[in-house]
Amino acid sequence: METVNNYKLAPTFGDSFGTGWRVMFDNFLRLFLVVIIVGIITGPPTMFQFKMNGSDMPHGPWNWNGDMKGLFSLASLGVIAAFFGLLALLYAFLVVPVFNYGSKMIFVESVRQTKPNFEWLIKGFMSNYLSIVLANLLVFALVAIGLFALIIPGIIIACRLSFVKYIVMDKKVDPIEAVEMSWKLTRGHGWTIFFMGFVSFFIVIFGLILMIVGIFPALIWISSSFASLYQAVLLEKEKPAEPEAVAA
Repeated sequence: METVNNYKLAPTFGDSFGTGWRVMFDNFLRLFLVVIIVGIITGPPTMFQFKMNGSDMPHGPWNWNGDMKGLFSLASLGVIAAFFGLLALLYAFLVVPVFNYGSKMIFVESVRQTKPNFEWLIKGFMSNYLSIVLANLLVFALVAIGLFALIIPGIIIACRLSFVKYIVMDKKVDPIEAVEMSWKLTRGHGWTIFFMGFVSFFIVIFGLILMIVGIFPALIWISSSFASLYQAVLLEKEKPAEPEAVAA
């Protein structure tokens, strides 16, 4: 177990959630603001939503009488839906990851007891942008393929690649190297990550039950706990091996 600035860091279930709890209270307002911003960014973008009433299109397919106007309206509706769907997809893969990855680094800085820098939320747009987008796309593809292959491989891959977001921002490596590093770092810690993710689901549910507002401390606690686990594993892997005792 390592002690960094009064935080006891060990790559275990209990220590990660315990340290995450302390990190949450030590940096609550800052991390609360981060969660709000990321929630707004990653939530369903209202800019891509459109409402339509049947009265807005008197010649719509629902009122089609066999004339060409109704057929044209049906085609137009399909084009509009496809356009907004494409915008939402581009937003999800080209904008959202930057804020997600940046927020992870803010939580890591909190664990390291470094004053969190809010610039991390947009820093990815100015540097390392391509690595963020490609890493996110690569992880998404690998997990999707794994889930398609009887689900369990997808869960394993998701657990083993859970550090990719931290590594891309912390180490500033390319997507392939980030995936390889995450796979190596999480070796031996897969079950810990899985159980933390499993328990996190119920923490979120409990937070929602507490008049919804409890979701904010729940998300902060979960993110702080995973950041604590990442830092603990990093210290464990980077710790130099102790020299063997030489027999007299």
